[in-house]
Amino acid sequence: MLNYLILILFGLAPSIIWLLFFLRKDSHPESNSMVLKIFFFGMLAAIPAALLELGFYDIIKNLPLPSYLIHFLYVFVGIAFIEEIFKYLVVKKQVLRDPECDEPVDIMLYMIIAALGFAALENVLVFLPLNNGFQLLETAIVGMFRFVGATFLHALGSGLIGYYLALSFLQAKNRFKVVAKGIILATLLHGLYDFSIINIEGALKFVIPVIILTGLAIFISLGFKKVKKLKSVCLPRRQAGKPKKI
Repeated sequence: MLNYLILILFGLAPSIIWLLFFLRKDSHPESNSMVLKIFFFGMLAAIPAALLELGFYDIIKNLPLPSYLIHFLYVFVGIAFIEEIFKYLVVKKQVLRDPECDEPVDIMLYMIIAALGFAALENVLVFLPLNNGFQLLETAIVGMFRFVGATFLHALGSGLIGYYLALSFLQAKNRFKVVAKGIILATLLHGLYDFSIINIEGALKFVIPVIILTGLAIFISLGFKKVKKLKSVCLPRRQAGKPKKI
């Protein structure tokens, strides 16, 4: 039992550390209850996402297509797209209509919080099978890679969607296109990251993920600065009447 508790803590640690980092980006801190709520819903979203990923693979694995194409579809559609959509849905359903969403930067922040919750459960599911004699060393090594890799990617990818989601409120006529652009970009980068780690050999196996994470980190940092300068877009939308669908 103690071993499993340690593994669970290792699984949660990367998300909690990044959560504390990103919460500092908000000059008007969100309530702890709201942060925990979105983090928890992000964790829950990982369950149906995982089931859909398995179902998608069962559907495409027997298609009369080359194996590399099947794997390409699975990584980009069956994993990256499904995961980015579910993280987005958490914020769409739980945040955009909440009174606490009163600043554009809140949208980016809550997208990242949902993503870190999603990654937390994903990490726990990765760590639990490591319950063996070398678990502490093995878990520490895996945890380090997931801290700088998968968990950070989830946060940055969702932050990218959050950036475009925040901008979409200022472009009512093109709102769907702006949000779709964010989801597509996040999906492509997420898919390329996973595909390079799994399928590419040699130096590119590490170079491509580093470029993606570095580029996204710079974009999100600049995105936070830009979004903070925007006028409040959430509260006026609610006061004006029924929220529009996104």
